[in-house]
Amino acid sequence: METLSFEQLVDSYYESLYRFALGLTRREADALDITQQTFYRWATKGGQLRDHAKVKSWLFTTLHREFLAIRRNEARYPHLEISGVEEEKLAPAQFSVANKMDGESLMHALYQIDELYRAPLVLFYLENHSYRDIAEVLGLPAGTVMSRLSRGKEILRQVISRGVDSGKIIPLNTSNTQGLP
Repeated sequence: METLSFEQLVDSYYESLYRFALGLTRREADALDITQQTFYRWATKGGQLRDHAKVKSWLFTTLHREFLAIRRNEARYPHLEISGVEEEKLAPAQFSVANKMDGESLMHALYQIDELYRAPLVLFYLENHSYRDIAEVLGLPAGTVMSRLSRGKEILRQVISRGVDSGKIIPLNTSNTQGLP
């Protein structure tokens, strides 16, 4: 099979990919998004495909994987339209102690954690790095980064809880603005 230009590829497969996506998602906007994401993946990684006879298969497999990734994400983080939910069904917003703390107290708690767990926490939450970036920076497998983040969050919760209980970490008092500009 001859190599198709990107425009030819879109012209050849867009309609069938969109129909497949619409059958999976049952929503036009989601089908459009997944189809577009599939072609984006092709634009960034399609050149790695060695057998150009498998382009169609690659596109459909990629679209299906994109759909599954979105489904997993929706299962973890369900989406509710606020206008469509009765007020009593909405859970009241609850803020953790960390949300009520000032930055200095939170950093003090963070510095009490072993470097093994502190480094991934800082890179993820303060520097906004992805798991892959953290793994590269720290020279670790991504799975190790994820487990250290999980364990580090738990240790941080314990440090904050102990600190608040002992009075070493003082939650931010929003009614006391003394010393603030």
